[in-house]
Amino acid sequence: MSKEYIQIAFDFSNQDQYELLVAELVELGFEGFNEEELEEGRNDGVDLSNGLGVGAGHCKTFMLKDIYETALVQNELDIIFNKYHLNYSKSVIKEENWNAIWESNFDPVRVGDFVGIRAHFHPEFEPAVTHDILITPKMSFGTGHHPTTFSVMQLMQNIEFKDKTVYDFGTGTGILALLAEKLGANKVHAVDNDDWCIENAIENIQNNASKVITVEKVASALQKDQYDIVLANVNRHIIEANMDQLTLIGQPGGILVLSGLLIEDQSDMIALAHSKGWIFQVAQPLNGWVSLLFNR
Repeated sequence: MSKEYIQIAFDFSNQDQYELLVAELVELGFEGFNEEELEEGRNDGVDLSNGLGVGAGHCKTFMLKDIYETALVQNELDIIFNKYHLNYSKSVIKEENWNAIWESNFDPVRVGDFVGIRAHFHPEFEPAVTHDILITPKMSFGTGHHPTTFSVMQLMQNIEFKDKTVYDFGTGTGILALLAEKLGANKVHAVDNDDWCIENAIENIQNNASKVITVEKVASALQKDQYDIVLANVNRHIIEANMDQLTLIGQPGGILVLSGLLIEDQSDMIALAHSKGWIFQVAQPLNGWVSLLFNR
């Protein structure tokens, strides 16, 4: 018998609110958060009377229907959303319908001639890209559309990966890990704390015939090994909570890329990284978001 999922969809007014909401929903048992920027003029329950503002968005998250019903999640869900003065919608999605859902919403992404992200049902890029990555997002999402992932890929174009070791913290679908391998890394360790992300990253790694990527579910960034290049495309609060660990696992003379950051976070995150011994090199802004490159 196929599984059914409860989908919860909601709008949020800023990234701080979103991150707090996600933390509470994860605690409740939801997984697979799909964040999209909110279009101008749209309001599905968020008070945007002061203007849309950078960081407003729409999110869908999921839970197995059996768990949702047995865990009596409804009451807790109402309490959470009432606290933030937000509305949400609920729908049931059958497992066999999932592919049709993401296929209908997944357009190919290309970063110039450097890299292209597409699904198996998309034709090859024309004109061709240097690095072609196949992604099946499913419930972990992450297709390169979001400015954070896109801008990290832009930075990666100017980083020397050949024969380097890479740590991909918050790998999602595995896009950045796959690109690191294609750029010549000889060891890539991709980690996440979401079961769907781990399952999906493994599938995408297999579909791209990867030979050097390992995947691990983790609760924090801490690792026993050190890496030449550390990629952390998560969010400000997770970076702040894991900055000591991200620094410990970075090799002396190595590179650190931080993303999932709003442009207004830039000065604070540069100061934080500097306090840990990292030297700021360049910022890659895009649509109100920014990725930051450091070395030491």
